[in-house]
Amino acid sequence: MTPRPGGSRRSSLRARPSHDDLRRTFTADEPAGTLPAGTWWGHAWVEALEDAALDPARLERGRGYAGRGNVASITVTPGRVTAYVQGGRPRPYRTELRMRTLGDEEWEQFLDAAAARPDHIAALLDKDVPHTLAAAADLLPAPGDLVPDCSCPDDGYPCKHAAALCYRTAAILDEDPFVLFLMRGRGEREILSALARRNAGRSAAERAPSEPPAAGIPAREAVHAAWRPPLPPPVAPPVRPGRPPAYPAASGAPDPLALDLLATEAAARAHTLLTTGTDPVAGLTPWQDSVRLAAAHPGSGLTASTRALYRDLAAAADRTPTDLARAVAAWRQGGEAALRVLEEAWDPPAGPFDRARPALAAAGLPPFRPWRNQLSSAALQLRLGRDGLWYGYESDPGREDWWPRGSPEEDPVAALTTLRAR
Repeated sequence: MTPRPGGSRRSSLRARPSHDDLRRTFTADEPAGTLPAGTWWGHAWVEALEDAALDPARLERGRGYAGRGNVASITVTPGRVTAYVQGGRPRPYRTELRMRTLGDEEWEQFLDAAAARPDHIAALLDKDVPHTLAAAADLLPAPGDLVPDCSCPDDGYPCKHAAALCYRTAAILDEDPFVLFLMRGRGEREILSALARRNAGRSAAERAPSEPPAAGIPAREAVHAAWRPPLPPPVAPPVRPGRPPAYPAASGAPDPLALDLLATEAAARAHTLLTTGTDPVAGLTPWQDSVRLAAAHPGSGLTASTRALYRDLAAAADRTPTDLARAVAAWRQGGEAALRVLEEAWDPPAGPFDRARPALAAAGLPPFRPWRNQLSSAALQLRLGRDGLWYGYESDPGREDWWPRGSPEEDPVAALTTLRAR
């Protein structure tokens, strides 16, 4: 296993012994000049606050406070990080960072994902957090998830004292990612005990009697010139695609999340080809396949990992992330056909298109102006696809910024009814 980044430096943070698994306190043994996070999850922690900050100057002063040792003992409990931070006045300020704790269902999802792969358990025991495991339950905060609070009179968001606490907390997370789990609501002993129980159950299931091996014949008989025995029946394909291996983060190596995504996609595509004889994406263009990949990924571009995915997929296709987000909305509306409706205007023959405007007027809807295969009002639009279905779109009035909404329907009134009901 690749060593955790920054793991070889001398520890400057020491946890006080405690029998309480839900409360940990850390003291700074020595001040540090600068505190760049050394792990990817430490970077993500800092970025969650920096991305939501309104004043970069306060962040810089907070970094200086952290480097000069102005942050005293740090106490971590579920949903809260608290410390006293020395500012310009004699009396230090009480500063804290709050974040949402995970619910039981989210924790079950995380523990199931960790127990399913022995390499994940080994990584956790080595104080490392795989990208795919962190994404299983949104462990890392997104911009806006960290809520700073301070007793100082500064109303900045965040103030320099909260920024200093954030940078010092990143140093703690570098050395022990279980502190992040504690912030989300569960202590190290509880997590490791739950993983041990799941691992024991999984091992017992794997020791159950397996199916007998496939029938075979001796090689000598198979090549005998006078007789060719029938081949054994083909081995049944697996029920589901296999899991890809873990890809550790390493300097100069490809992004682990991107590798995991591509390997998972390749396994699913190969499994479909093996079981059905057809390639589900053989007819797609690189742009259509990029849209399909982004639409299938959870988070819809809202989490840090999916924002990076959207950025990279859009750049590879020479599009903007907004172009990709609009195309993803179309793909989720109706797949490849809906994406064609988004990107292609055409002139439909007389018939359904001509009958649509009277039908909309009879339903009491506002007037719609036609253009090629589109009918538009101030904020609603219908587009007729080559498949004969109507696809709904919405825009802020006066902006002409149309986004796919609702479900495709054969009847234009039904398509708008579905759209307006959302």
